[in-house]
Amino acid sequence: MTVIAVVVFVIAYVLIATEWTHKLLAALGGAAVLLALGVTDSEHAFYSHETGVDWDVIFLLLGMMVIVGILRRTGVFEYVAIWAAKRAKGSPLRVMLLLTLITAVASAFLDNVTTVLLIAPVTLLVCERLGINPVPFLIAEVMASNIGGAATLIGDPPNIIIASRSGLTFNDFLVHMAPLVVIVLVVFCLVVPWLFRGSFEVDPAKVENVMRLNEREAIEDKRLLVKSGIVLTAVLIGFVGHSVFHVEPSVVALLGAGLLVLISGVATRDYMSAVEWQTLLFFAGLFVMVGALVKTGVIGTLAGKVQDFTEGRALFAVMLILVVSAVLSGIIDNIPYVATMSPVVLELTKGIPDPTQADALWWALAIGADFGGNATAVGASANVVVIGLALRAGYPISFWEFTRKGVVMMAITIVVAAPYLWLRYFVLA
Repeated sequence: MTVIAVVVFVIAYVLIATEWTHKLLAALGGAAVLLALGVTDSEHAFYSHETGVDWDVIFLLLGMMVIVGILRRTGVFEYVAIWAAKRAKGSPLRVMLLLTLITAVASAFLDNVTTVLLIAPVTLLVCERLGINPVPFLIAEVMASNIGGAATLIGDPPNIIIASRSGLTFNDFLVHMAPLVVIVLVVFCLVVPWLFRGSFEVDPAKVENVMRLNEREAIEDKRLLVKSGIVLTAVLIGFVGHSVFHVEPSVVALLGAGLLVLISGVATRDYMSAVEWQTLLFFAGLFVMVGALVKTGVIGTLAGKVQDFTEGRALFAVMLILVVSAVLSGIIDNIPYVATMSPVVLELTKGIPDPTQADALWWALAIGADFGGNATAVGASANVVVIGLALRAGYPISFWEFTRKGVVMMAITIVVAAPYLWLRYFVLA
């Protein structure tokens, strides 16, 4: 059974990484084969916290997708983008910096995939008005979304998986990840003019067109905006107050979604169309496959080998996880990577007596996976989404065009992250 679990998982992983077939088909197909062959069963796949589908992750994403689907109908995201372009006075460099910062902040409190889905179409509109190539702007925004999404539990799907496996809370992510994200964003803003040099020339006449846009016209439903703002604020308070309320983030998100559905009056088809069912089913299939590896003892064996290799040296283990996670998350999607590595890291933490240093392993995994997702076009789901949107708009982004800039940004962020981990958890702890 162990061999079958490994073979099926590797084949599915290759299919996901190479995109020879749709990643949903690969994940659900792999899960189906494992269930059909008896490697795992319904009890382990659907009811076990250790070896089954992590329903907290699924329902947290579902709830946030519904909330954002309703919020999208207010036009607030278009308002913010037009406002940013006008405040930048049409300067392409300032427009890029403002939009990337807005994207980074929004990604921390929504999620990076949802944020780029909302910001990218508006970026295309603004760039069209300015008469400039939107490709550098879209690449910069998706990089900012992956960086900003690292700041919170809900900002990036890998963080949700890590939180579920480790027991770390929304506040833990804010305290430990947000300071690093702020530092990295400052570095990112300093690097942007160099990384995208040659992309900021604009016709002055085009600038006038942008300055004529009225951002207030973008708001389509003010009453719905107020209702959505109140509910979203309450949801964020629920996330932050987890230790006080003792309500899981998934429950908070579902309660918020249910309340907003109730008071918004938005038709079911309108907000349900915002739910990315393929993403949710992809997660489910992935959890079943990883659970089969746990059930058959593969993960335990792998964790033991890594533990032997690091010889209990916590700092070495942290740096190893950081670098390996960054590299592998760039080669393959960071979601399946984290789903696979989380049980390994969980086992490794049990061999480190200092709880602060043990938690540092989780932060190294989160940082490596989130920032490493910037390395290539397939490193993170947000990358794939933006490339698809650009292609449909007539601005294809090649794998290597993205990767040339992505690898540089990934390397810079990991170089910044390494001393942060060392200082915070081993020197100043």
